[in-house]
Amino acid sequence: MKLNSPRTFSLRLARTAARTAALTAALALALGGCAAPRSAPVPFDINLAAINDLHGFLEAQNFTYTSVTDKTPHTVRAGGIETLSRALQSWRAQDPELLLVGAGDLVGASPPLSQMWADEPTIDALNLLGLRASTVGNHEFDAGKIELLRKQSGGCVTPLSAKACQFEPGFKGAQFSYLAANVIDDATGKTLFPAYRIEQAHGVKIAFIGAVLQGTANVVRPSGVAGLHFGDEAEAINRTLPELKAQGVTVFVVLIHEGGTTREYFDEANCSHLNGPIVDIVKHLDPAIRLVISGHSHQGYLCNVDGRTVTQAQTAGHMLSRIALRIDPATQTVGAVHAENVLMLADSPVAGAASQAASQAASQAASTSGAQAAAQVAPQAEITALLAKVRQRSTAVLNRPIARLALPVVTRKQNRAGESALGDLLTDAQLAASKKLGAQIVFLNHSTMRSDLYANADGVSTYSQSATVVPFGNNMVVMNLTGAEIVAVLEQQKWKIEEHDDAMMLEVSDGFSYRWDARRADGARVVPGSVTLHGVPLQAGASYRVAVNSFIAEGGDHYSVFKAGRERVDSDVSDIGSLTDYLIARDKAGTPAGAAEPAGRVVRLN
Repeated sequence: MKLNSPRTFSLRLARTAARTAALTAALALALGGCAAPRSAPVPFDINLAAINDLHGFLEAQNFTYTSVTDKTPHTVRAGGIETLSRALQSWRAQDPELLLVGAGDLVGASPPLSQMWADEPTIDALNLLGLRASTVGNHEFDAGKIELLRKQSGGCVTPLSAKACQFEPGFKGAQFSYLAANVIDDATGKTLFPAYRIEQAHGVKIAFIGAVLQGTANVVRPSGVAGLHFGDEAEAINRTLPELKAQGVTVFVVLIHEGGTTREYFDEANCSHLNGPIVDIVKHLDPAIRLVISGHSHQGYLCNVDGRTVTQAQTAGHMLSRIALRIDPATQTVGAVHAENVLMLADSPVAGAASQAASQAASQAASTSGAQAAAQVAPQAEITALLAKVRQRSTAVLNRPIARLALPVVTRKQNRAGESALGDLLTDAQLAASKKLGAQIVFLNHSTMRSDLYANADGVSTYSQSATVVPFGNNMVVMNLTGAEIVAVLEQQKWKIEEHDDAMMLEVSDGFSYRWDARRADGARVVPGSVTLHGVPLQAGASYRVAVNSFIAEGGDHYSVFKAGRERVDSDVSDIGSLTDYLIARDKAGTPAGAAEPAGRVVRLN
């Protein structure tokens, strides 16, 4: 049987039973005094399940996927902790020693259902699901080192004091291990978290080694990671191997919060077109490492890089990676790796015109991986009770109506110039809230918007819908910048040169405008003289009052110019507060907020 056959998992019990029977027969012959040749040891499997980038999604979501099976988009309900519990219950019935591990960003940038309680319900859910270890991700650092250490060890001392220990009076912390081989605490010279965790399954020692992207300090609030050094991922991982081998470990698995992209399908085995930072990291790993479980790029893939298997399971719990390590019994090392990305189908597909086709396709995809059988298993009672408690405790706050919108959805999708309708709305909201501090211009990093802004069937946006858009809890910082510095910060943008580029462009507030030329060299794309405020060109030496969120105020997303701002005021104006206040004011004025298209504040030439 080939290891990558779709029947691999369903036949595992049969192989185990056959192996047991053979050993029993051999023992009976020996006890009976009959001489018989010993059978060669039979290879066996160690089973893993992996999750990445859960981001606190406790409930199932609409999810659109395209499978290698029929290459047609289908929309289903997927994810949710009850769905994950059913799948894991089913798989553990086949192998009680299955190990669940994570590749980071399991919390952070979370929906309000988790975020309003400092993500404690998600940590509780992961404990109940039996997670053993996870690397830290960049979003685990969103609230800083102190809060992340609290998530590991428990307690209530944290900068998030308004949210911590509010869901339960005593937060116990994660029962799983956070790992970080390349995160060094400068004060001690040691890793902030253990570099690895050793587990044992079927008599074999397995080391899970964790690492996070080396550029973490550039994508989180710098003050939250002050005193930490993020080293080279491959070097840090490789350093652990001599120590692990000395402890008798023979199987090495990397959990890394760094990823890539590919044009291949999430369920396409042995993909060969993976691109991105993860590829170079994998190529520099010790040859003894045969499996790399990745995250960060939110794409499902099952790839081969230099003879190693590299997996990722999309995001928000829509998938789990199910992995079998075939072990050579003579050496107790990995002989081969089989991996599948399994859709975590909730109770039923989304209703609509394509629901029947989606249901059939989902069932076909599920049947090859065991998800269909898992759907018949009841989730853990503790998981169901936890979800019910979170919903009950949160409903009054989350369902609170805020204001009418001008249309059902305001999208964060950028046009070819790098501007979005939602970005216009948010910057205008933040400008209105920070004018009392003298702000004239607001800049907003596009990545801070985590969702489109929706209205319900009555055309009203709720607190939950608003808080999902801006979940980070940033406050506004107002500062003085010269006209020359404003042009310099515009030049620090990651320009949207191609339609498929994941641009890191700044959203800008009403009254501010500029033009940029895609044919000009990087660092000189802003058209000279085109940057204006209320139609008047900015003067290079003149001073302007600028408001930005606290993340980019500290140089986040590579916007280092903001760190040079003078006469800084750290305000009490929050991103969610400014948004809700603005929506309410617009609704009361009879002009509900929101537009179908960007306002044209940013103009692209060529």
